[in-house]
Amino acid sequence: MCGRYVLVSKVEVIEKKFNAKSEVAFEPNFNVSAGTKAPIITSENPKKIQLSHFGFTPSIAQKKTYILNARAEGNHNLENQPGFTGAKGIIKKPFFRKAIRSQRCLALADAFIEGTSANKLNEPYLVYLKDKNRPFAFAGIYDEWVDSITKETHHNFAIITCPPNQLMGKIQHHRMPVILPEEFYNEYLNLDVPLSDITSLLQSYPAAKMNAYKISPAIKSPKNNAKQFIQPVSAWIQPENELKITNQIELFGMGESRAKRNRENG
Repeated sequence: MCGRYVLVSKVEVIEKKFNAKSEVAFEPNFNVSAGTKAPIITSENPKKIQLSHFGFTPSIAQKKTYILNARAEGNHNLENQPGFTGAKGIIKKPFFRKAIRSQRCLALADAFIEGTSANKLNEPYLVYLKDKNRPFAFAGIYDEWVDSITKETHHNFAIITCPPNQLMGKIQHHRMPVILPEEFYNEYLNLDVPLSDITSLLQSYPAAKMNAYKISPAIKSPKNNAKQFIQPVSAWIQPENELKITNQIELFGMGESRAKRNRENG
C-alpha cells in the first residue's frame, strides 16, 4: 500500500514539471497522511493543480470513508505476486469502476514512505526515484462525496497500487504505488484513451530507477511533519549494483562532507 508520502518541491517547480498552474498555495509536507489535503491534477482539469483530501470516498458511499489505496488487480492476485500479468480487476470494483474510467488523477509526490509488511511503520523506509527525478506522479482516482446531513462536498482521492518490484521486495513490503513514467502523464488523464491502455499502465515502476533508506519510526505519527523525520537512521548497503538500500540522501541532500562522514562512520 501507500499510506504516507512526501511533497516538498517548490510550487513553481511542480507547475513547470506538470505544465499546470496551482489554484491555491500549499506548504511542503514531509508526512502526507490520511485526511491531509494534497495537490492533484485531474482528468477534468489537466492544466490545474488543486488540493484534495487523501482518502477516497466515492459518491455512491453512504458514509465518509478514507480509502487510501485502490488495488490495480482488484480481487485478482491476492497473493501479491510480483510480475502479475493477469486482469486488472479495479475496473469491476463497485467503489472504483466509475473513477478509473472517468475520474483519474495524478497525485504529486517527491517520495513515499513504506514499512515492512510485518512491522509496518515501526520499520519505515523513504523510497524515492534516482537521479533526483522529482517531483513525480502516482496514478490516482478521485471523486466528490456530499454529506447528506451538512450538504458539504468533500473532494478526495486515492492512490492505485500494484505488485512490488525488486526494491520493495528488499524492504519486504507486499505492494507499491503505481508510479507513472513522465511520458504517460497526459495519456493517463486523457479520457479518450481506451481503458485497456490505461490499465496497461498500472504496473510496478522499474526497481533499477529507485532507491530507499531507513528512517525513524517517529514518522508513524502524522504530527511528526518535518525534514528531520525523513533523514536516514542507519545504513543498509546491499551489494547489488542497481538495487541498493542506502543511507545516501540523494533526495533532499545534506552536503557531501556529512555524507562522506556517514560512510566513514558506518
